[in-house]
Amino acid sequence: MRRIFTCDDGNAAVDPTCEGEKSALIRTEVILMKLKTGSQIMTHTLKYFNTASSGVPNFPEFVAVGMVDDVQTVHYDSNTRRLQPKQEWMKEVTADDPQYWNISTQNAFGDQQSYKVNIEILKQRFNQTGGVHIYQRMYGCQRDDKTGEKNGFDKFGYDGADFISLKLKEGIWDAAKREAEITKHKWDQDEAEIERLKFYLNQICIQWLQKFVNYGKSSLMRTELPSVSLLQKTPSSPVSCHATGFYPDRAVMSWWKGEEELHEDVDHGEILLNPDGTFQASVDLKVSSVPPEDWSSYKCVFQLSGVKEITTTLDKTQIRTNWGKPGDPSNTAVIAAVAVVLALVLVLVGVGLLLSTKNKGERWRWKQSFNPSLCFCFSLNDKRRRKR
Repeated sequence: MRRIFTCDDGNAAVDPTCEGEKSALIRTEVILMKLKTGSQIMTHTLKYFNTASSGVPNFPEFVAVGMVDDVQTVHYDSNTRRLQPKQEWMKEVTADDPQYWNISTQNAFGDQQSYKVNIEILKQRFNQTGGVHIYQRMYGCQRDDKTGEKNGFDKFGYDGADFISLKLKEGIWDAAKREAEITKHKWDQDEAEIERLKFYLNQICIQWLQKFVNYGKSSLMRTELPSVSLLQKTPSSPVSCHATGFYPDRAVMSWWKGEEELHEDVDHGEILLNPDGTFQASVDLKVSSVPPEDWSSYKCVFQLSGVKEITTTLDKTQIRTNWGKPGDPSNTAVIAAVAVVLALVLVLVGVGLLLSTKNKGERWRWKQSFNPSLCFCFSLNDKRRRKR
């Protein structure tokens, strides 16, 4: 059975499974993350992102993506209408559940239909007509292998803003906007549905997370070191220490002067996903006030858990720029780096990861599908639909 939710006074079926952001302002909590201190991979996560869009040309109206430890595992969109594995090891799921792909595809198609209606209901609620609108949901769970601690989450968003989210421990919904109050009121009254959702997030989701991690452990638990370069746009620009090709994403970069870590005049970038599944990151240092004779005392340090740190000394002769002579190999390298970033943006848009941890959506009633790994369909209508 699937869950259907109520967002509006009308009886139209809707599916708020994603967090919304306008396509021009897409950010993914899964892909674009702040640099954080490296540590052993003890915490594993399973996340699902569903996105409904309106007014976005040449883009699917509905996209569903599953991710394990920030690695995309499955993909569905309204153009292909088929849930497909994105990692070779995901095909092993058939041994545990022969109907996994068929049932999950059916569930995703059901979500597609209800989301299309839901986004129209939200547009009416916000007194909107045309334009670009995004309705999203992110839900899933995480578990710490070392402590056994686990938790789940369920968040909805509309047009880049929080809408509503579940307070799992309290068993109530948190409305982030005035327009979501009616949804909160209706959903909070359905205690049975909240209990079913809590069971999924605390039990079923964790079971599937452990299965997926076991399927892909040789890939998910691997370690890859990056190549590190110094980049600079203009002679007066900050020097960027850029690392690419590392895995996992639990890395930290910093600038040091001698034995002292620098915090002033340092700007940390975000960890970005490369097309090949590895990651890249950068940290900038303002060098305009650094005397030339002191450059050699500055160094960039890249740290990945369990691996010896990589140190790069600030050296003008090693900086790659895009203001040198045309055709300079260093320029080509910078252009290539920019191309990688642009390619990443295209990949994110193509994949449909219109995720924003800050977005929340409409209330719903959970329909528990036959396949517990993709068991949510949210609707803005009070009627309950049942589906295998």
